Amino acid sequence: MPTVLAIETSCDETAAAVVRDRTILSNVVASQMELHATYGGVVPDLAARQHLEAINWVIAAAQEQSALAWQDLDGIAVTAAPGLIGALLIGVTAAKTLALIHRKPLIGIHHLEGHLCSAFLADRQLEPPFLCLLVSGGHSSLIVAHGYGHYELVGRTRDDAAGEAFDKVARLLGLGYPGGPAIDRLAQSGDRHAYRLPQGKIPDAPFDFSFSGLKTAVLRLKERLAATGEPLPTADIAASFQWTIAQALVNRAIACAQQYHMPHIVAVGGVAANSVLRHYLVERATQEQIQLTVAPLHLCTDNAAMIGCAGACTCPGGNAHTSP
Repeated sequence: MPTVLAIETSCDETAAAVVRDRTILSNVVASQMELHATYGGVVPDLAARQHLEAINWVIAAAQEQSALAWQDLDGIAVTAAPGLIGALLIGVTAAKTLALIHRKPLIGIHHLEGHLCSAFLADRQLEPPFLCLLVSGGHSSLIVAHGYGHYELVGRTRDDAAGEAFDKVARLLGLGYPGGPAIDRLAQSGDRHAYRLPQGKIPDAPFDFSFSGLKTAVLRLKERLAATGEPLPTADIAASFQWTIAQALVNRAIACAQQYHMPHIVAVGGVAANSVLRHYLVERATQEQIQLTVAPLHLCTDNAAMIGCAGACTCPGGNAHTSP
């Protein structure tokens, strides 16, 4: 059972964790959410500076919580891509330095593979093959996991990712950043059937996503309603928007699983924390008798435990594959 120290700094969370196989021994996250909320989104230069300030104590805290010494570690895993260049550089530099000092293997991990591997932390008995619905701020993807490190992209976003659409619509409704949680909260008091919005279906690519038209439809709806002079029904708009995204993601995932004969769906990424999406996933998977694993809330957003899990598959004794 390989034991890995992992570092994640791809965007606005400075994170470190120690993972042994599929068991989290420590998982420390320093979030920059409040800082970037002031600007309505992530500011890359500020993110890099905050990572620089936090990286040392976050790593130290993760190691202390694990109660392990350096000699107990089999390797150091770090998010290598994709992400903000300046932010990634902080984590990669720290990982390279520690690997050199302590003579440990350095394992570069693709951020999206990390999200996929969060499913293994949620279900320790999970094994490929399965279909992964990966939905985050920058990505909306359907991935067939044939085996460890052997993935097939079968659906992707053509424009805005789901998380990006949440943030943009939240700004339209004056809800601030981050948009996903704000819309989720507001939508609880709204009618999800109040407005019919486009799901962005693509005839020649049934498993791809397109959310730019949905964002535009919400803008036009807001303008039309505002012209009446009546108070804007933001809760109904939020609920209708959220329900439209949930339907698009879940129904396409179910159809894709059936097309590729996948008996199991896993849902990961920041948008997988959305309450309506989670509920609808359970409902549809139950109807179609498809097994379902949804990442727990604390593993949906960026964290280092998922990077450690991916790294543990690469270390000697793990399910070896070539790192990105």
